[in-house]
Amino acid sequence: MTGIKLTRRDFLKVSAASGGGMLVSMSLPSAMAAKKKSTADGFAPNAWLHIGNDDVITIQVASAEMGQGIMTGISMLIAEELDADWDTIRAEFAPASKDYYNPLMRRQATGGSTAIRGFWEVVREAGAVAREMLIEAAAKEWNVLANICHTEKGAVFHDASKRSLRYGDIADVASSLPIPTSVFLKDPEEFVILGKPIPRLDTPVKVDGSAVFGIDVQLPGLLTATVARCPVIGGKVKSYEASKAETIKGVRKVVQISAGIAVIADHFWAARKGREALIIDWDTGPNAELDSKAIFSSFAEALDQKKDITERQDGDIKTGIENASMILQAVYTVPYQAHVCMEPMNATADVRADGCDIYVGTQAQTATQQTAMKLTGLPEEKVKVHTTYLGGGFGRRGEQDFIIDAVECSKAAGKPVKVIWTREDDVMHDQYRPATYNQLRGGVDNSGKIIAWEHRIAGPSILARRFPDAAKNGHDRTSTEGASNIPYSFEHTLVTYAMVNPAVPVGFWRSVGSSQNAFITECFFDELAAQSGRDPLASRLQLLEDHPRHAAVLQLAADKAGWSKPAPAGRARGIAVAEAFGTWAAQVAEVSISEDRVHVHRITCAVDCGMIVNPDTIRAQMESGIVYGLTACLKGEITIAGGQVEQSNFDSYPLLAIDECPAIEVHIVESTQPPGGIGEPGVPPVAPAVANAVFALTGKPVRSLPIRL
Repeated sequence: MTGIKLTRRDFLKVSAASGGGMLVSMSLPSAMAAKKKSTADGFAPNAWLHIGNDDVITIQVASAEMGQGIMTGISMLIAEELDADWDTIRAEFAPASKDYYNPLMRRQATGGSTAIRGFWEVVREAGAVAREMLIEAAAKEWNVLANICHTEKGAVFHDASKRSLRYGDIADVASSLPIPTSVFLKDPEEFVILGKPIPRLDTPVKVDGSAVFGIDVQLPGLLTATVARCPVIGGKVKSYEASKAETIKGVRKVVQISAGIAVIADHFWAARKGREALIIDWDTGPNAELDSKAIFSSFAEALDQKKDITERQDGDIKTGIENASMILQAVYTVPYQAHVCMEPMNATADVRADGCDIYVGTQAQTATQQTAMKLTGLPEEKVKVHTTYLGGGFGRRGEQDFIIDAVECSKAAGKPVKVIWTREDDVMHDQYRPATYNQLRGGVDNSGKIIAWEHRIAGPSILARRFPDAAKNGHDRTSTEGASNIPYSFEHTLVTYAMVNPAVPVGFWRSVGSSQNAFITECFFDELAAQSGRDPLASRLQLLEDHPRHAAVLQLAADKAGWSKPAPAGRARGIAVAEAFGTWAAQVAEVSISEDRVHVHRITCAVDCGMIVNPDTIRAQMESGIVYGLTACLKGEITIAGGQVEQSNFDSYPLLAIDECPAIEVHIVESTQPPGGIGEPGVPPVAPAVANAVFALTGKPVRSLPIRL
């Protein structure tokens, strides 16, 4: 920020009084100011938008659209500052380029609920630049001062003469003007588009079937491949016999690639039948005896041997425990979880001597481009990434394994190749959410107040695999988030972490560490509250004086759920709160139990995500996160035996069915705070809310997932 911060209204007043001129409100990033695209038709002041002579405004969306609504959200940010007519807005996926790096991620990628947060100012500035240039263009046409013109719904107006020009009418003139070095942004009270329930731009094409997902890509001469992978984690090909596979009609080539043996064919069925006909001798390597019991034993051993390191320390835990009138100890565990995106992993590559094109639903355009550059030896400008819609991402589509498959197969075939994973490939060869083992100890004083909190975590590190430099010295913030930032004002707090990395590959999973740590911390909190005979909500609020946003969403969720009133007969309620990715969410679950099954009847959610872009998107994403989290809470579990993942499809890794989905209410807190993320924060509170309801109903704490009675 430089200069004087002015509202738009102040800016216009001062500009008019001074006879024109630009007063600084927000400095533009150098990449923004430097970008002015040449175009034969219309106006493109930067990399983010193009205004055609036909009034159509095309917006480049750098993030992946995987159902979270970001194609609409980014367009709304630009359209707001541009004062665009929403009916003229079109959106398309941006190519892989440094122009589209997310400032929070320092690369072009979608994850950590950073799309709106990362681009909040960048793309608004892009729209503001275009708006100011269009005003200048209209003023030039009319030979009047720019500061007595204004924009509204896709046009520039000169009130004194009652003249107006649509943006398309002056696009060519605007394209000849210099780019301003600074602009002002609107104050929230001036928003016309932001904060409104705008229909999503991607809905029509998804309804009529014209939306192109990765698996839909078609190219001239396209072949299809599927890959046989060693069922044992880390295993490799020792030898293989492909003669039977090669006799199957449609099979073009059988080749060994990094992941295993690829069968490349005219279509998927031939590739699948060819794979089934392969005879492969696998070198199962050192993991052939690995199993879940041994993995969890290694976690427990790490804590028993005090291999954990301190992640947070307030006060002195030893003193806190000694001063407690009641002490409770517990062990909590959570399993590995698969992503199970509805669209299995796939990618299409067209590798040629003069270039490489990748067509893929990816969360990581920069990494995809770099992977292809490494495998082909081609320079950056010769590798193009064409982003498609994603049939679910949840962190899985930020990985590169399916990209490598496609590039290697295309190189081997000398033609474009689409690699398709089966559902079994997808479940058995995922990069899983980490399993963890947790030792907890808490102390309560004579008044029933929790004064001591100790949480020791052992488990694998995502960062150690994905970004090793970020996991030096045994620390991994993704493993401890949701635990090290626990908001309650305990006098004595200790949170530690022991990094233990079995061979099972781990990766980012929707809401990452908060997805499991919120379950552990919020459930153990309820255990301590129950031991002292106190209401779980009252106990939380007592310890949240320094965290008003936590307290506010808790109280709102409780009020809307009728917390102060008895639950219906045979049911109980549980409550939980969590902050993740700059957003605060609380949930109340209402459950019953019959036939040894937990039935979730209702989830009441309150969310504070700061400034609202699109309330419909917020509700949809909270509902989505709740459903995703319920699957993990009630059903999801990846287990290992003989070095292999035991689950393979929806029969052994079931998802929440539609008739099991509860009624969901979402209540949004109005806020003027900077925007938080929304794609992930709905997940963390749901498991503890449900588990705490089960605890209230049965008197038995839930200390492991999925819930088993």
